Amino acid sequence: MMPKKVALLTDSCADLSRALIEEYQIHVIPLRIRCRDGEYADGIDITPSDIYARLRAGELPQTSLPAGEDMEAALERVASQGYDGAIAIMLSSGLSGTYNLMRLAVQELEGRLLVRVYDSRSGSLGQGLTLLQVAEDIRAGMGWEELTERRIPYLLEHTFPFFSVDTLEYLQKGGRIGKITATAGTLLKIKPILSFAPDGQLQSVAKVRGSGQVVDKLVELTVKACGPHRRYNLAVANGGDSAGMERVKEKLTAALPGCEHLWSGEIDSTLSVYIGDGVLGAAVQVLD
Repeated sequence: MMPKKVALLTDSCADLSRALIEEYQIHVIPLRIRCRDGEYADGIDITPSDIYARLRAGELPQTSLPAGEDMEAALERVASQGYDGAIAIMLSSGLSGTYNLMRLAVQELEGRLLVRVYDSRSGSLGQGLTLLQVAEDIRAGMGWEELTERRIPYLLEHTFPFFSVDTLEYLQKGGRIGKITATAGTLLKIKPILSFAPDGQLQSVAKVRGSGQVVDKLVELTVKACGPHRRYNLAVANGGDSAGMERVKEKLTAALPGCEHLWSGEIDSTLSVYIGDGVLGAAVQVLD
């Protein structure tokens, strides 16, 4: 039997607003953040602003996987609400063990719910865009087999997020890049533009000097990723720079008019531990 009522699950690194989570009834499982004064659940009892303040004060919080009981509770909740199928799209396995943890949690259901778990090989905008488009497809009546066998794999391959990082300091402190790279970038005021490699790890795809060039480079990369396609979704995000995000949105929609959806998000607390504030993001998801 193919599932008739399908739920969507993800983790807090999908960077979905509370309004979007409620509108599309998406079940979000928080990652955990360990601070000097205790452990917090991302998006539940700690916010990105809290992380920025801690980083500026010299603290370097540690991130960890969602609690196993949180995952099991989310799956139990979905099963109890009458869903007979669920799709889980999780943070890149190149950055976190969250995807594998969800796969293990599903095995504990003992067949009471048919679940497909996907490695987004992305995070933030890329992960969130895919979830929101799948939610639209479910609303439009797309069937289980079409969704799980063709649609989601296609979307994951054709979603392209880009992020500017204001400082390399926290990526270096968190062990994501080398100290020499971080120091050189800081001294020269070089701001890298990051994306996700095919294996789901972060990679630098461009560098600009000074914040003035960041917006134009983000738009340029997104337009190039879209190519000649005529059906696409767009997304923008920020970490502590909402005004900058509005500039990205304005220039992006001028360069790529006629998108089917334009979604906005805020970088989550977990990723903020590694990239700090002053972050801007843009993404395109090709649909044709």
